[in-house]
Amino acid sequence: MSTTEVPADSVQVVVKKEEQQSKASGTSGVKSFLSGGFGGMCLVAAGHPLDLLKVRMQTSTEYKSTLDCFRKTLAESGIRGMYRGMAAPLVGATPVFAICFWGYDMGQKIMRRVYNMSPTDKLSTNQILFAGGFSAIPTTALMAPMERIKCTLQVASGSGGGAAYKGPADAALGIIRTGGVRSLFKGTCATLLRDVPGSVAYFGAYELIKKALTSQSAGQGAISPAAIVTAGGLAGMANWAVAIPPDVLKSRLQTAPEGKYSGVRQVFVEMMRTEGAGALFRGMGPAMLRAFPANAACFLGVELSLQAMNRLW
Repeated sequence: MSTTEVPADSVQVVVKKEEQQSKASGTSGVKSFLSGGFGGMCLVAAGHPLDLLKVRMQTSTEYKSTLDCFRKTLAESGIRGMYRGMAAPLVGATPVFAICFWGYDMGQKIMRRVYNMSPTDKLSTNQILFAGGFSAIPTTALMAPMERIKCTLQVASGSGGGAAYKGPADAALGIIRTGGVRSLFKGTCATLLRDVPGSVAYFGAYELIKKALTSQSAGQGAISPAAIVTAGGLAGMANWAVAIPPDVLKSRLQTAPEGKYSGVRQVFVEMMRTEGAGALFRGMGPAMLRAFPANAACFLGVELSLQAMNRLW
């Protein structure tokens, strides 16, 4: 009985293709979850001081500019004050961004199933935008209480001007004592109004810019760190260009005394009546300043951790 010899190169090609297909279809959800969590930690570490300035400017009229807010915050609390409220988003960043990137992966899978596409088929721009918007839905359930605690800590004064909390747990207990457990979820609708369009812009801009900056002949996995950083930073700016008005409403609602507002609609009506449309863009400066480095760090963390996991399994 004769046997047909198969060239070793052909065997290697087949094995590599099988490995790639397995990676594309088998554990992408797990990898998206883990890499998203790591990326979220990178984002918080890089961007929290400017996020604090953004929230303070959104919830107070005492600051003339981003620089003025920075100077007064530094004079009041020192450099440590710039990281007030960081523990809550840092602890929450891992599950929140893990769920966000998992949700984005699930959104892509929905599109592939609806259009009967294989795991290796490239999605269209509209399909990517859908997946981005879908990612905000599961994320909001965890994001809203985390944002509530973070914003409460960020506007709390350590000099007697308001309620001061020892940390996230103390702030959460204080919120619950004042308004009950339900109060932790104040601003959930506002968070959803912010994050659905914001996530559409976020993931859409990242994928499109990354594609434009990546050589067509380089292959799927050959993406330069410079392209990731540039695309990630610009994606963050695209997100906030869309999301800043509902974010202002969310911050006002979440930091207001218990019972002041019945919902985000009342916040909007009162703001328009007393401050005008310009108030919806308060905090745009620090939000944009933070967006590039924070989200560049986030996507770099996501991509590098994905590459590391792809090498491991």
